[in-house]
Amino acid sequence: MSDLLVDDPRPGVRRLTLNRPEKRNALDNALRGDIFEALRAADRDDTVHVTVLRGAGPCFSSGYDLSSDLKADRPSYTPAGDGTWARHVTDGWLSLWDLAKPVIAQVHGYAMAGGSELAAACDLVYLADDATISHPVLRVAGTPDFSVHPWLVGVRNAMEMVLTGDAMDAAEAVRTGYANRSYPADELEDLVLAVAERIAGVPHELLQLNKRWVYRAMDAMGARTAIRAAADIGAIAPHVPAIRENLADLRGRIKDAASEGSATD
Repeated sequence: MSDLLVDDPRPGVRRLTLNRPEKRNALDNALRGDIFEALRAADRDDTVHVTVLRGAGPCFSSGYDLSSDLKADRPSYTPAGDGTWARHVTDGWLSLWDLAKPVIAQVHGYAMAGGSELAAACDLVYLADDATISHPVLRVAGTPDFSVHPWLVGVRNAMEMVLTGDAMDAAEAVRTGYANRSYPADELEDLVLAVAERIAGVPHELLQLNKRWVYRAMDAMGARTAIRAAADIGAIAPHVPAIRENLADLRGRIKDAASEGSATD
């Protein structure tokens, strides 16, 4: 079965479902590539006006799949060197801003690390009331790969997020501006589709113009320059002794977990 399911639940609405529930929808390079290709296909399809992105199983996404080889078969080329991964994923997530048609993140359970970055890159974000947003790597391994936080939640909230690494519940995510709204979990799908239907009732040519001018305003405020600069700052992190130790310990735990999983398969 495909790791990405595609359907059209309402007229003008395309829906993409991350379908690795056994991996908590962890983002390996193949899945990220499938997401980008499906979004580009929706952009080229005149019958599609808006895309909804959601996860199968207990959560939206647990983040990047650290058990996979993230150096191999990347969806796009990024020059090598320190910070190459952060630059690579940043370029990918920023490409969602440049799509003609809006993308809605429908988040239930949790969106962690790279999963929270994917949701943040979408144009609209709707959460289940019991959903959480977290980036635990901030406590052990350095800066986020996609450093969009100040532009979404403001400097004070962004500072608290990155200095503590604490998770946000849905109410806090809405209050700070990370998400648009939260809904009861059993109503999330229907209410997101209702929003998508309202958007789909607008000509896609007009949607493109309105989406573009909002991101042009972000560009005028220096958002892309600052986000890309953060990837270069983050390249310092692996050279810090304490972070090197944390990363070595993290890799060891992942290797052990993978070995235990193979032994029980």
